[in-house]
Amino acid sequence: MANTIQVDVVSAEGQLFSGQATFVVLPGVEGELGIYPRHTPLITRISPGAVRIQVVGKEEEEFIFVAGGILEVQPNAVTVLADSAIRGKDLDETKAEAARKLAEEALAHTTGKIDYAKAQAELATAVAQLAAIAKLRHKR
Repeated sequence: MANTIQVDVVSAEGQLFSGQATFVVLPGVEGELGIYPRHTPLITRISPGAVRIQVVGKEEEEFIFVAGGILEVQPNAVTVLADSAIRGKDLDETKAEAARKLAEEALAHTTGKIDYAKAQAELATAVAQLAAIAKLRHKR
């Protein structure tokens, strides 16, 4: 199909998605990116957040939370190499809220720069995961 693009979402745990799509939307470090077939090639870092994939032949978008990573775009292929990733249906709001609270507590009691940076990253990921859960819930 001329108006589709191959999309692969991969993390250290394995492949979460592979298939043809009409578009992909994901969180880049400079803002949200929309990728369509025949997009200009690029490589960029992605931020924690939701990857939305409009799969060919499906009405509902495929929804995957990524905790950051790298995006590679070629005219006919999109590859997301995620630091870690969770399918939308597997997101757990209780776990994400607990992680947010733990990170906030760690930020309040940091003892050095390394602890602070780690706690900031964990907080950003937990907040992004909660936002993704809210977005997914709203779509349903």
